[in-house]
Amino acid sequence: MTRVLVIGSGGREHAIAHALLRGGSVTDVYCAPGNPGMNADGIITVALSQSNHSALIDFARDKDIDWVFVGPEAPLIEGLVDDFQAAGIPAFGPSRAAAQIEGSKTFAKELMERHSVPTAAYATFSEYDPAVAYVREQGAPIVIKADGLAAGKGVTVAMDEDTAEAALADIFLDKRFGEAGSRVVIEEFLDGEEFSLMCFARGTEFWPMPISQDHKRAYDGDLGPNTGGMGAYSPVPQIPSSMVDEALDTIITPVLEGMAAEGTPFTGILYAGLIATASGPKVIEFNARFGDPETEVVLPKLTSDLGAGISALLSGGEPEFTWDTTRTTLGVVVASEGYPDTTQVGATVPELDYSASVAEHGTHVYYAGVAQAADGADASDSDSAGLVSSSGRVLLVQTTAASVPAAQEIIYSVLDAASADGLFYRHDIGAKAI
Repeated sequence: MTRVLVIGSGGREHAIAHALLRGGSVTDVYCAPGNPGMNADGIITVALSQSNHSALIDFARDKDIDWVFVGPEAPLIEGLVDDFQAAGIPAFGPSRAAAQIEGSKTFAKELMERHSVPTAAYATFSEYDPAVAYVREQGAPIVIKADGLAAGKGVTVAMDEDTAEAALADIFLDKRFGEAGSRVVIEEFLDGEEFSLMCFARGTEFWPMPISQDHKRAYDGDLGPNTGGMGAYSPVPQIPSSMVDEALDTIITPVLEGMAAEGTPFTGILYAGLIATASGPKVIEFNARFGDPETEVVLPKLTSDLGAGISALLSGGEPEFTWDTTRTTLGVVVASEGYPDTTQVGATVPELDYSASVAEHGTHVYYAGVAQAADGADASDSDSAGLVSSSGRVLLVQTTAASVPAAQEIIYSVLDAASADGLFYRHDIGAKAI
């Protein structure tokens, strides 16, 4: 009997917890704080904040938790893994020091520079005027990034100088991202197709997952503002396997070896956001955890036991991770109107009729920004009974099929048949693969 505590509340954590239970070696999964949409999958939600480290440690001791999986970036950067380990409780995720690879874009850029990892040329600024002067000197297109955590919304790909200067004003003058915007990284624009490469990592060892592709823009045709992600699919057939192999050799290996050599070894999920350029793969960003929504389309491809694999990683053993390499997984995010700028919450979460495709295709709904309605039924009665939207990204519908078009047909038939007042979704997830 293995008990696991998952930290977090979004669709990523729902997918992690669901995969742990599906594997078989984990018998009980608690999720703190979780969300009420998880209950239908047998996940036990715990009303504890992910920032209350002492309460989480007390809970883990009280419930005889075998190990903890820390999902989101904020508690990783706040040192939650360090605190669990200091309390004698195994936790899967990077230390506070290693999580800087996501917590500071400057840290990541300097690490890559030291170890000759291919990435865009860049400069870092902590004041508005010099940053604007640099943009005018370099010209557009150019990329503006808040240095710290900005929930996936701190990046502007500016195709003209006015847009770049407006982004700098948003960060420095309007303080949109608070302390996360105290510095900015301004990068060379790279031309190519993006893809996400995630790996289980332990020091200098790593086990890669199938690649996926996220859709960051809010609206069809890659229009609108950057979001945390509006959908994803895996594999990415237009990215050749040779490009992935090159990324493992020139990016993942030197980064992990460099971090270990410099005294910040990385254990957990290393996420590399990459771009396939004419001269090979280059790094756009690193994350210190599973991507969201990529997790919701990659973990359903896992054919081995996730819990057993992570247990082996934590105990120094040899993990086994095997994947479905023949079929496509695709997921579409349903978001609140106004996301990511002026999000409108409180919309009724629709009942989604996907039962007909569950047995054949493994269609599943992963919940994120949902809450129990004041007069709602128990969410365990059905997936979405009595739920309302509570933040930007509300849920993701995922399915498995023989191809991207087949997966699109399944998901959009489910979504288009539902009443989604106050919510929206993109209609072209996976279109680049067709």
